[in-house]
This record gives sequence, C-alpha cells and structure tokens, in this order.
Amino acid sequence: MELIQQIPDVAAYLRADEAIDHEHPLVREVAERLAAEHGSAYAYAQAAYEFVRDTITHSADSGDPRVTWRASDVLAHRTGICHAKAHALVALLRARSIPAALCYQRFEVLHGLVAVKLPGRAVWARQDPRGNKPGIDARFALDEERLAFPAGEESNGVDCPVLYAEPHPAVLDALRTAPDRSILMKTLPTQL
Repeated sequence: MELIQQIPDVAAYLRADEAIDHEHPLVREVAERLAAEHGSAYAYAQAAYEFVRDTITHSADSGDPRVTWRASDVLAHRTGICHAKAHALVALLRARSIPAALCYQRFEVLHGLVAVKLPGRAVWARQDPRGNKPGIDARFALDEERLAFPAGEESNGVDCPVLYAEPHPAVLDALRTAPDRSILMKTLPTQL
C-alpha cells in the first residue's frame, strides 16, 4: 500500500502535541530505558513497537473499561485501544527523533496504526501495535506489512493511505469524551 503524506514537512512527524506528549517525563524515561538497551534507530524502533504491543494491554481484550488517549497516560495505566496504543508508540518514536505518523484502516470502525520513517529508508513502514492474541499475529516489519488486520475483500477493510502528524480530530474527540470503553466503542468514527 502506498502511503500519502498529508503534510510534506517531515518535522511535523516529530512534534509533540496534547496526545503525542513525548516530552512528558514518563515517555522520556521509557524511551531512554529502551534506547539504552537498543542502540540503533532500527533496533530502538522495533523495541518500542514490541514494548507497546506486548506490555500495554488492548483494553477490549483485557476487559479494562478505562479510556486512555494521551501517550503518557497509556504508558502509566498500561492499557488502551488501538488508537491509544498508536499514540504511545508514536510518542516513543518521536522521543528519539524518529519520524512517526498516525494512519488508519476502516472496518466497522477505524483501526489505528503507526507509520515509521527510519533513516536511510525511502518509504514509511506501517506498524500495528494493537497487541496479539489467538488469531492475531502483528509483527514489526519494514519490507512486508505484518498488521493485525489485513484490509481487503475478505475482511471488508479499507486502508486509509494518508499519514497524519497528529490524531485525526474525530478519533481524538471520541477518545477524549467517552466515559468508558463501552461508550467509546459506540462513538468511534467509522470513516475519516
């Protein structure tokens, strides 16, 4: 799938905002710890991905009713849906000056992904930090996508090819205003 940059300035994919709060002390502490163990940008990006995928539970899988949306809160509470986990991964990548974008797939509702631009690579690589469970085996990959949910005719899913420097406003609004995950699942947007 070819990704389309919405904002041509790569610096936009390094900025902090309210949801991607990579200047928060907790985000910085996690990033520094991972970087100390994984030196290169490639090794760090994979370690950050695996950290979010494997240590932060997907709240729908765990039954956690809490709704997190700010990267630092996702890391603090160790829970979130796909969008929140994507915010955490983007923050960890940007904390180490690795350009990272948010992107989406459309199924019954939007599914949140991350695209990463590693040094020396001409293309962005989409990653799905959702979390694995029986039937889902997402992996960090640069040359061939290993997403949780491949889009296409079998899944009735559609890839949205735009790279967003910040969370889409409709997604962010749903996350911010939902009092719990059951309400969130009813208010997540179905399209951009």
